[in-house]
Amino acid sequence: MNPATKAAVFPSLAGKKVIVSGGASGIGEGIVEGFVSQGAAVAFVDVMEDASDAVVKRFADAPIPPIFVNCDIRDIVDYGAKIAKLVGRLGGCDVLINNAANDDRHSIEDITPEYWDERMAVNLKHQFFAAKAVVPAMKAAGGGSIVNLGSISWHLGLEDLTVYQVAKAAIEGLTRSLARELGRDNIRVNTIVPGNVQTPRQMKWYTPEGEAEIVAAQCLDGRIQPSDIAAMAMFLASDDARYCTAHNYWVDAGWR
Repeated sequence: MNPATKAAVFPSLAGKKVIVSGGASGIGEGIVEGFVSQGAAVAFVDVMEDASDAVVKRFADAPIPPIFVNCDIRDIVDYGAKIAKLVGRLGGCDVLINNAANDDRHSIEDITPEYWDERMAVNLKHQFFAAKAVVPAMKAAGGGSIVNLGSISWHLGLEDLTVYQVAKAAIEGLTRSLARELGRDNIRVNTIVPGNVQTPRQMKWYTPEGEAEIVAAQCLDGRIQPSDIAAMAMFLASDDARYCTAHNYWVDAGWR
């Protein structure tokens, strides 16, 4: 237990080589912070240069400062090449956190084939190809942990998120498939299903009244924070979760 924050310390995460997509803000930033605090070697990709540089600067004095690489995850060829370089810089990859996504609202009438393909690229496709890119390093290391970020939205059937929800539903199937394919190599694959997390981005979509409705629908009072999702990600990446694979882990305060 960390006496300053009362958060768990996972000795098995110290020195682990971790790659995070979308680490500049929101849940991703919380995940980067969490793993850096555990003494892990963290590299993250994002398209937001200024926000990413601010994250790196904030943790410049950490025992192992994080590494940032600007990357558009929709460009799978470039993304794969940059992951390969990050694996080289880190000296391997023990943990992959597939976090990057975009939940812009959209109506059925506005969905074009081009929009569909772009949303699948930013919300689903990169998760598979990132996993594919790190698997050789994980096999060489004798195992690893892949954590995919899903969403509660499709379980609730929320409005104006059709394509996003299709992609997020598919992530749970991807997790099951990868876990089966990679399990004999001691590579574990799980999905985190966040509820409504209080991030600056999510605050764009909700009025105070809307937030109150969410809390009322939860079993627990309060608003979920990025650190709550990071806590689950760190557990699933740690040796404490060595027999946890192929499943979904909900952090939603009972909102379903």
